[in-house]
Amino acid sequence: MRGWLPWIAGFALACAGPVPAPVPVPVPVWDQPPPPTSDAPIVQPGTLFRYELDNGLALIVLEDHRLPKVTIGLAVRRGAGTESLAEAGIARFTAETMERGAGDRDALALASAIDEIGGELNVSAGFDSMSAVVSGLSRDLDLLMEVLADVTLRPRFDAAEAERTRNELIAAMQRANDDPHHLEQKFAIAALYAGHRAGIPVDGTPDTIAPLTSADSRAFHARVFVPNNAVLFATGDIVADEFFERVGSVFGAWPAGEIPDAGPALPSPAPVARKIVVVDRPDLVQARITLIHEGIERSDPERIAASLLNSVIGGGGFSSRLMQRLRSDAGLTYGVHSGFSMRRGGGSFSVSTFTRVAEVRRAIDMVLSELERARTDPPTQPELDAARARAVGGFQLGLETPDALLGALVDLDIYGLPEDSVDTYRSRIRATTVDDLARLATALIHPHRAAIVLVGPASEITGQLEGLGPIEVVVPDGAVPGS
Repeated sequence: MRGWLPWIAGFALACAGPVPAPVPVPVPVWDQPPPPTSDAPIVQPGTLFRYELDNGLALIVLEDHRLPKVTIGLAVRRGAGTESLAEAGIARFTAETMERGAGDRDALALASAIDEIGGELNVSAGFDSMSAVVSGLSRDLDLLMEVLADVTLRPRFDAAEAERTRNELIAAMQRANDDPHHLEQKFAIAALYAGHRAGIPVDGTPDTIAPLTSADSRAFHARVFVPNNAVLFATGDIVADEFFERVGSVFGAWPAGEIPDAGPALPSPAPVARKIVVVDRPDLVQARITLIHEGIERSDPERIAASLLNSVIGGGGFSSRLMQRLRSDAGLTYGVHSGFSMRRGGGSFSVSTFTRVAEVRRAIDMVLSELERARTDPPTQPELDAARARAVGGFQLGLETPDALLGALVDLDIYGLPEDSVDTYRSRIRATTVDDLARLATALIHPHRAAIVLVGPASEITGQLEGLGPIEVVVPDGAVPGS
């Protein structure tokens, strides 16, 4: 019987045939290289239209007839940056009061007119621009146009509403002083731009808001809202030619005026030497930390490469160097982020994080080390490739809706950037090299003179900061030192 066993085994193998090749294990999607980017136009052909009225008012219309809704707005190319230090916050104050009555409608009637059609009205002020936007169903376009014209051309600036607005803004500022993140931002820009309008929040301060009146808003509105420094925009279920004719009949008689000065350029370099500011909050068990110095302006030709550099340093989420070092390796924080804030005439670069009070110095040293590493050990090709993929992916997601796409086009207009900047974005991402990032890391990242702002218990923090630079301890408005 034993002699038969080899024969049986051989027969079984012969019948089984060749051994199948192992099935390859598929590479997970997240480990695969991103697909190549394309340069197809972002805007569908035949949907984007531009025009300009005789008074200089620029018009942009993006047609989208998929839904019976419309968004229309008007933006002026000036904002808080044109304010003096003494009137800081008047742009925001003016924007708030513009929402509270316009034309023949007082505050309640204006709000009711919008609510009755299920629409929305928002007037906002930033550092470089102000805007008024209304939205609703396309069947209510006549009313929406009427409201937009009243709000932008004929705001009432009623004294009672101005007083109510002033009191609400001051109360909101006082409440914000309880928020450590707000204090961090407030004192960071103050440390960076002391004596400049940019060193004060866009909303101003209680001291600068308190004296403002309806007459001040009326004067600021007349100075800033001029058609030859504005753009009117619309998207949705709109026919461009018909809309242009309608806009001409409503806004065509708006007289052109003198364009106000944009304000002084942001100082650079800033700061010229490292300074440390500790905002005393004895109640906190975690300290907030910001390192900040000057950056670049919105129209800088290096802005694309700078954004990719930042993505590698700290703007790329869990893939960034700072997140790997402070969170993944050291376990000092749940989050750390860096970024360029780009404005007209300048900007800033900052890194923000938070950690246990006892670990403040260790966290600061790691941030400084990673910023210095960006200069001496610049991003590699794999890091650049990953940053490119994140940039292109985020770009696509950020322009999925007509409102978002129109917002990007209006932003280009506000800052005087080429109209095709959205279409050429991906090609400019691809054209950026590791040599570009290495050059910019040296030119734009300056850890040795960055201002360092901390919010937490000063008694436990200041002793950890020895050797970093001169220290100033400040107390938030309304707080008692050491309380």
